Amino acid sequence: MTAPAAARPSGRAPDQLRAVSLEPGYAKHAEGSCLVRFGDTVVLCTASVEDRVPPWLRNTGLGWVTAEYGMLPRSTHTRTDREAAKGKQSGRTQEIQRLVGRALRAVVDRKAMGEILIKIDCDVLQADGGTRTASITGSHVALIEAFRHLKRIGAVKTIPVIDSVAAISCGIHQGVPVLDLDYAEDSAAHTDANFVMTGRGGIVEVQATAEKEPFTQAELDALMALARKGIGELTALQTKVLGG
Repeated sequence: MTAPAAARPSGRAPDQLRAVSLEPGYAKHAEGSCLVRFGDTVVLCTASVEDRVPPWLRNTGLGWVTAEYGMLPRSTHTRTDREAAKGKQSGRTQEIQRLVGRALRAVVDRKAMGEILIKIDCDVLQADGGTRTASITGSHVALIEAFRHLKRIGAVKTIPVIDSVAAISCGIHQGVPVLDLDYAEDSAAHTDANFVMTGRGGIVEVQATAEKEPFTQAELDALMALARKGIGELTALQTKVLGG
């Protein structure tokens, strides 16, 4: 399916990602880190290692990967109070950080990891749509960096990751299925969806919502095809920045 460039506010083709960059090792003190950019969306992902797991996992031989997510006060057009100042996290924040944790655990061999806890922090420096998908994609890089650190110090024998994981948004904007929504498209899309997939094409999670009229199976299939293309490109970029 083709559409004129004017169909998208950015002028991108329907199947074109925003400019994406992944910068491993961005944070000096974290065992793993990655600064990820999806267009004007910028997220800092850091991975911190602890040598103890949550109480319910003690003496099981299994490790754990969890995530926290937050948006800085001026990551959007107007200042938003820090959630810590409010004394509670929003439902959106909790939903996104659980999604990031599920996505990463889907590709980790927790038995090979041993009783180690890795906490991923995703801090949104600038938001222009797709913060959760950028967080997942960058967090995978930060996680690999942390596991490489653990291997260097002898805490793990091998990198306990069975596949890569990345995520991308798709939607129907002005009647056209498009890849990687920025804020202008996301706020006006009739349908929007987030796809989390592994490098080998396995589906971890799909979140799809009809913002106006219900979408069809054919439209969902078109969005899935776009997501597979986009995640293929993200996977190749992850592999490149991690050195193969």
